[in-house]
Amino acid sequence: MNKPLDLDLLKLDNHQEIAAHIISILQTIRFGSIEIVVHDGRIVQIDRHEKFRVKTR
Repeated sequence: MNKPLDLDLLKLDNHQEIAAHIISILQTIRFGSIEIVVHDGRIVQIDRHEKFRVKTR
């Protein structure tokens, strides 16, 4: 599942803020992946993909 972030990355001119946001995602995701999109050497998008598995008997 791809969750859009409520975050304007263009306003984050500080590398520490971006790093803190990525760490925040890592602390809350259990199974899945994070994709960081870079254009012209700048992070322009962060996608969080989380997987939910259903147990069957």
